[in-house]
Amino acid sequence: MFADARFGYLERIRYGLGFATTPVYWVADIPTRVSFWIDDVFVSRTDLLEENDNLRADLLIAQRELQLLESLVSENNRLLALNEATQGINGAVLAAEIINISPDPYSKRVLLNKGARDGVFIGQALLDANGLMGQVDEVLPYTAWVLLITDSHHVTPVEVNRNGERALARGSRTTATELELEFVTQTQDMRAGDRLVSSGMGQVYPKNYPVAEIISVYADPGQDFATVRARPLAQLESTRHVMLVYNNASVQLSDLPAALPLDTALEVPLDTETSPLDAAPEAVESATVAAEEAPLVRETVE
Repeated sequence: MFADARFGYLERIRYGLGFATTPVYWVADIPTRVSFWIDDVFVSRTDLLEENDNLRADLLIAQRELQLLESLVSENNRLLALNEATQGINGAVLAAEIINISPDPYSKRVLLNKGARDGVFIGQALLDANGLMGQVDEVLPYTAWVLLITDSHHVTPVEVNRNGERALARGSRTTATELELEFVTQTQDMRAGDRLVSSGMGQVYPKNYPVAEIISVYADPGQDFATVRARPLAQLESTRHVMLVYNNASVQLSDLPAALPLDTALEVPLDTETSPLDAAPEAVESATVAAEEAPLVRETVE
């Protein structure tokens, strides 16, 4: 053993014996290797199933976050557009959010999250980034109802941006999403595609703010007035972020009273029993001017 350890005489013999006994070790290790292989197969399948479930859950969470991000991007774009729209308005503005709509199918009203404690008052104009939406007709302590311009009881003083022709835009009685121009004589220059802007009469709405676009003009020689239909530019059915306008630029929101009396608004009742066809043509201009100068152009419904 000393000589073998010193000089390695038996190294070749040990090498040959190790080579000869290798099959014995390999056969003896078969059960162990088979057991390890079976364990690996079943454990790997279980791990894969668990990992697949985790990945599915992560995918659902990622999709939800992506939808939220897309929603935030859209909301951010709308807010930017609303902010840009306020640059052309003379006076203070108050940002608000539409939180509900009227359940009455015959009334086009929306509920805002601002009320008397925020300085909201009856007759206050409501705008979005694209156009005029309506005006406040009921104020509560923390909320306010707004009558949209498409309501048949709402009248908006407008003028044609192209030539300054003035008219009154009322919510259509037949179509829920359109406006009808009243007291438009056969000689007035109005065409399809003309843009209607607020005339500023009555100092309720900001002057020259987009209101609608004329979609059709029909002049019947047998009638005193033409039939003019327009489509509002404001996204009445989809917009959420809006702004309330204070006409006096010197008024600051912090100076507004905590609550305004609800009986301070001026309402101008319009005569619904008299047909426009019975009115004399020479009285059209005076009727138009009188309605435009009213601070709240809202018809009183008996």
